[in-house]
Amino acid sequence: MVRNAKTTFKQEAPGSLPRILGFWDVVGIVVGCVIGSGIFIVPAAVAAGVQYPLLILAVWVASGILCFFGAVTFAELGAAYPQAGGMYVYLREAYGPLIAFLFGWTLFLVIDSGSIATLAVAFSSKYLPYFFPVTPLMSKVIALLFVAFLVSVNYVGTRWGAFLQNFLTVIKFGAIIAICVTVLVFAKGNPGNFITPAPAAVSWNLLAKMGIALVATFWAYKGWEVATFSAGEIKNPERNLPAGLLISMVTVIFLYVLTNLAYLYAFPAHVIAASSRIASDAMSFAVGPIGATIIAITILFSITGAANSNVLCSPRVFFAMASDGLFFKKIAAVHPRFLTPHVSIIAIGLWSIALSVTGTFEQLFTYVVFGQWIFFGLTAGAVFILRKKRPGLRRPYKTWGYPVTPAIFILAAFLVSINSLINQFWNAFAGLAIIFLGVPAYMYWHGKKKAELQASQH
Repeated sequence: MVRNAKTTFKQEAPGSLPRILGFWDVVGIVVGCVIGSGIFIVPAAVAAGVQYPLLILAVWVASGILCFFGAVTFAELGAAYPQAGGMYVYLREAYGPLIAFLFGWTLFLVIDSGSIATLAVAFSSKYLPYFFPVTPLMSKVIALLFVAFLVSVNYVGTRWGAFLQNFLTVIKFGAIIAICVTVLVFAKGNPGNFITPAPAAVSWNLLAKMGIALVATFWAYKGWEVATFSAGEIKNPERNLPAGLLISMVTVIFLYVLTNLAYLYAFPAHVIAASSRIASDAMSFAVGPIGATIIAITILFSITGAANSNVLCSPRVFFAMASDGLFFKKIAAVHPRFLTPHVSIIAIGLWSIALSVTGTFEQLFTYVVFGQWIFFGLTAGAVFILRKKRPGLRRPYKTWGYPVTPAIFILAAFLVSINSLINQFWNAFAGLAIIFLGVPAYMYWHGKKKAELQASQH
């Protein structure tokens, strides 16, 4: 049954965001955010570390399954708390406002702003120059315009942002399928590359290399969590959010495995390991020089879709923080005409532009890998805490495989954090410093909120 347009755009309450996103919008957000440039870059690192094709595929499948376990866990939380803010809300309900604030603080300061800046600079300085020369100054201007364009689209309506996201996701999905089919059909590859060389005897050294490769593939899978940030704008969130998350993750796992099969068909593992542009090399091998052009265009669409999903979803976290009185008040404003958190969208856009233009995002982004996965683990742990803390809470969807699946994901999340702590100690330490810089900020806003509440009671 199709809803009337007026009903669709009607706000539930003053100051709230209208529920206008459907099932396919959730799929578009997740698939579009996850598939950025990772699948074009990470396979070389995985092949260099693991070396054996069967284990390469096993790593991609294993990391996909682990992220799927995270998605089914977050799906329960999203269905139980279908509000703007996603992970911020789940952390707040399970651990209190301080932990939730530190997540939102880090998301704004570095995680998602850094992602947007990284993608903007990759668009302007790494892939656009394939088509015409770009000077360093032009690159900064293009990165600025790139972010400004996405901010403008999402400012004038969530529906517009979702439409752009769906459009880009369909293009990149179709392009990746077409690339894989082209390589598998037209390249004069060798099916023997799928199994040769065979894995050596299992050793601790081999397992350690697989663990490092697993961490690399986690980066390629990251982004599935962003759909929860927009839960307050999803129609029938009890059904559409869990279903969208799960279908999206299955789709991404399929695409990633298919893409790696295409790479392996074209080249043996040691060649993939030595390639800095494996997708372009595979397409050039299949159809000649035009293949590299096709890959460059596909990556530009992929980058744009990944950045747009962050601009579309992340402002909802800061909107929720401000609504709780734990951020600048203006951030909680809803545009009277467009019904978007317009100030929040502008804020993340301006900070992302600042990071991209100054170039500071690269170092900042490496700092927060450690803390980011801690927040993932804590959010999954919220399922256990809230089941005991609020047994009467309505849960339209319950985590598949509970308690095993969330426990495995939590273990994986903390292993990633420990790996970062061991192998990149100073980066992890700096990441913790950035997170804990949020403590005095929290104390300021919490104190201000408390003072305002006391004043209103007198």
